[in-house]
Formats: sequence, structure tokens, C-alpha cells
Amino acid sequence: KNWEADIEHMESLIDENTGAILINNPSNPCGSNYTKAHLRAILAVCERHRVPLISDEIYADMVFSGQTFTSTAWLTATVPILTLGGLAKQWLVPGWRIGWILIHDRANAFEQVRQGLVALSTIINGPCALVQAAIPKIFAEVPDTYLPELNRQLESNARILETEINNIPGLNVITPQGAMYVMVKIDLAAFDGITSDADFCHKLKWEESVEILPGECFSYPGTVRLVITPPHDVLRAASARIAAFCQRHRK
Repeated sequence: KNWEADIEHMESLIDENTGAILINNPSNPCGSNYTKAHLRAILAVCERHRVPLISDEIYADMVFSGQTFTSTAWLTATVPILTLGGLAKQWLVPGWRIGWILIHDRANAFEQVRQGLVALSTIINGPCALVQAAIPKIFAEVPDTYLPELNRQLESNARILETEINNIPGLNVITPQGAMYVMVKIDLAAFDGITSDADFCHKLKWEESVEILPGECFSYPGTVRLVITPPHDVLRAASARIAAFCQRHRK
């Protein structure tokens, strides 16, 4: 279901200790993009249990052809939502982090939360001053063509990786819908001496100098995550190294 949440299971986990439901859409590491219908189903759970939503939308609008991004705040007038955003991903400044929290709260359910956020903002002084100064120009002067072109480039990169990695026996790419990543399933039974996705990543790094993340980092063992932002030639070179590694360890 393109990484959709199990709504029934999600609802079963809610109890008196539940403070909020957290989603990340579009997703790191999955590269997924939830439909309006799925977002509405999540909001319905929030509504039934009077639980607020924290919507991490750091990859907002970073979706591929045939996909449409929808912010959860557009879909409800009753569920209180904290929407998280920032510059790091969409504007490609991953090391100079600066972000924001948008409060959607027509019933003032977040009165104390708002006070806490304001208090935190007075004691956390981490953002780089250069990036802070750039925000007005980024919002006012970046051309409308920028984001569609970025998404086309990222999708092109993703399709290259998908083609190259799917040609390697024992690996299977889960087609991404957006963001900056692809997830790859590993058939551990196809390889000799590879005991887990973490072991796969560790040995790949030392043998081929290619660094990827194991799915265990995201509580999804048996997979690995690849970043799609490098240039085409680097992606092809990395794919060739992964293919050579898999060939050496194939049963």
C-alpha cells in the first residue's frame, strides 16, 4: 500500500498516555507520499480519540510525476496540528539547518504547548545567522520553476538507481513517490556470509567504500536506504560497486 499506515493497528495503540500521533509525509526513509484519503483516515483517528497530530512535512511538495502533496492542515478544521517544516531539504542546505513549526489550532487546544514552544525558542539559538538572513529572499525570489525542476532531477536519479539496483539479483527496489530516498529489500538467503541488513551495509562500506543505511535504523530489517541526490555518474558508479559486492557474496 505504498507504505500507508495500518490505521486499525495505529488506533489500537492509543491509550491514556498518548500525547499525539506523529507522521512524516513525504517520508524519510520510505520515499512515500500519502493520498488525501489516507491522510483523512489518520485525521479521523485523531478526531475520534481527541489526539493532536504532529505532521513532519520537511519534504513538502517534493513529489514525483503523478503524485500530489497534501498538507494535513488543509484537510481539517477541528484536529489541532503542529506542522514541521524547514529549509534543509527543499532548498538543499542540509548542513545549515533551520526550520519552523506552524500551529493550526482553532480551538486553542495548544495553549500550553504554544507557551512551551515560545519558551524553547528563547533558549535554543542554534540556527546559522547566514541562513536566517537568506529566508526572506528564498521565499520571495526563488523562481516558480525551481521546485518542479528539482523534483524532475530527483525522480530521474531515483529511476536510475531503481533500474541499476533491480538488475542485481537479491535486491529489489521499492519504487519511491517523492523525497530523497529509495528503500531496497534484501534477500539475505541469496548471499553467503551476510547475516542482516546491518551486516550488509557494514561490509559494503569496508569492501566498496559505499555507505548506505540499514533498515534496522528505521525498525524495518531486511532493507537498506539509499540517498538519490548524487549526480547520475556517481549513482551509476555506486550501483556498480554494490553489484560487484553482491556478486562476491552471492551463494
